[in-house]
Amino acid sequence: MDYKKVAQEIYDKVGRKENIVSAAHCATRLRLVLVDNAKCDAKAVEEIEGVKGVFSASGQLQIILGTGVVNKVYDEFIAIAGISAATKDEVKAAAAARQNPFKRAIKTLGDIFVPIIPAIVASGFLMGIMEALNFMVNNNFLNIDTSGSIYVFANLFSNTAYTFLPILIAYSAAKAFGGNPYLGAVIGMMMIHPNLQNAWTVATEGVKQTQSVWFGLYSVDLVGYQGHVIPVIIAVWVMCFLEKKLHKIVPAMFDLFVTPLVSVFVTGYLTFSIIGPIFVTIENGIIGGIQTLLTLPFGIGSLIMGGLYSTTVVAGIHHMYTVIDMGQLSMYGVTYWLPLASAANMAQGAATLAVALKSKNGKTKAVALPSAFSCFMGITEPAIFGVNLRFFKPFVCGAIGGAAGAMYASLVHLGASGTGVTGIFGLLLCLQHPLEYIIMAAISIGVAFALTWVFGYKDPAPEAPKAEEPAPAPEVPAAAAKPGTVGAPVAGEAVPSEQIPDETFATGVLGRGAGIQPAEETIVAPFDGEISSVTDTHHAVGITSADGMELLIHVGVDTVDMKGDGFACFVQEGQKVKAGDKLLTFDRKKIAAAGHPDMVAVLLTNADDFGEMTVHTGACQALQPLLEVAAR
Repeated sequence: MDYKKVAQEIYDKVGRKENIVSAAHCATRLRLVLVDNAKCDAKAVEEIEGVKGVFSASGQLQIILGTGVVNKVYDEFIAIAGISAATKDEVKAAAAARQNPFKRAIKTLGDIFVPIIPAIVASGFLMGIMEALNFMVNNNFLNIDTSGSIYVFANLFSNTAYTFLPILIAYSAAKAFGGNPYLGAVIGMMMIHPNLQNAWTVATEGVKQTQSVWFGLYSVDLVGYQGHVIPVIIAVWVMCFLEKKLHKIVPAMFDLFVTPLVSVFVTGYLTFSIIGPIFVTIENGIIGGIQTLLTLPFGIGSLIMGGLYSTTVVAGIHHMYTVIDMGQLSMYGVTYWLPLASAANMAQGAATLAVALKSKNGKTKAVALPSAFSCFMGITEPAIFGVNLRFFKPFVCGAIGGAAGAMYASLVHLGASGTGVTGIFGLLLCLQHPLEYIIMAAISIGVAFALTWVFGYKDPAPEAPKAEEPAPAPEVPAAAAKPGTVGAPVAGEAVPSEQIPDETFATGVLGRGAGIQPAEETIVAPFDGEISSVTDTHHAVGITSADGMELLIHVGVDTVDMKGDGFACFVQEGQKVKAGDKLLTFDRKKIAAAGHPDMVAVLLTNADDFGEMTVHTGACQALQPLLEVAAR
């Protein structure tokens, strides 16, 4: 392949330099952000030699070239375009800047809250446990020493993240807005300064002190912002805006002193005199409106939102719900939104489980069963995208189950002591009302499962068997290392590549092969060969065999977003390896926490150079034959 020619043709078809904002690449795709997508002839790009597919996602034009090719085309592309190489994060930032304001706002909320969720979850769990223990002690169900250090300290620890929540939000928001996170933390500290009246006491004690501002124009309450979210985010955005402006205009010799001082002081005064009072009112109105919706007679509001919740997950706008949880925790002491989300998520898991148990197709079972259990644990993407949306009716049945469970939660006023965790473990956030949570889960799961079993899924009619089709050959030991044989690089459950929950892998644009739902966390060489490519994030590797098979092993779906966190690589490009040599390791818990399926894609990228391919599905051990191809 003439990589320079391919790069030149792509350059011409996407609108040349004046239409290119930035360019980067991952293991398989050239990622471009364009000034005007209308100036790009995507169909013509798809016809270029070596291009295996073109699609737009997240504001990027993604051109699929394949492992070992994309980096060479990319080098030629940036040389022809006369632009500097960009990182994937820089391309994502450029793409985000071109999204509509609503999508940018949702993305920003995700960037702010996702990093602090572990702290919120830890405190929420501990608060739930301590509330349950206090209830049992006070009602003589349990006799323990409440003056002991463990009990006293646990009580102290349980609400720490919520007490200092504005600091966590401010620090994270400053990072998301491109400002100094420590200055952001200072803004958060100012908003809960001990000289201010604690916001939690206002309901019982009233406002104790006010302060005139803007030279006596009006007065504001000297009350802290404990439990508030929106005012903190707006205040930090103002601080970051001022900080970045000042960095540009203040002389370098004074910048270290002037910029932080002015940024913090001006933001602080604006926060207490204008931003805080206005956005507290707005936030209270939003939370109050949502609570009115959720408490409509007969649970109708919750029924509607429980039914629509999974659709908002598909649309990618569910990160904004953390604001609702935080606001409700501040206003009511519990969040009534999290049980609704939990009902919706468990219902989708139940619909997937019904598919897994009802289907007689081994491939469908292999994908649906682990996806269902993952959904019950709160990780919904594999179930929703890999199974329910694919067959669609299970998704609808899951939505109905979620609606039913959410309606019950509303009728019994079920609330959670924290946020960040749904599914089975969400019970730990509802230990003050465990029976109601269990009943809600039973309703959600039962309705979704029953509807899916009866109406939602039916195996497609099997294809008529081919008369001349030979019986499948018995599996041979991996040690035989037959030419044209690819061993499984990891133990687990193998499915055809069409079952991988990613459109690019499933449609075969990168090649044909298999997906493996891993049972272990080590990727080994599936045959003797040479390493042809290694991603800088260590989540994928290319390997070429002596008989010309070019294989891509890609761990997880969209795991490039994890930037290498949870992955380790033990080989480099050009290195010779033997079957069984360790190539990569990965952390399944971190992949799940990041919200990505952990299925391993094993794709023969030059499958067209070979004859018929046999894919061995079902349970497999590392190095057992996975793919077998015939020579042409």
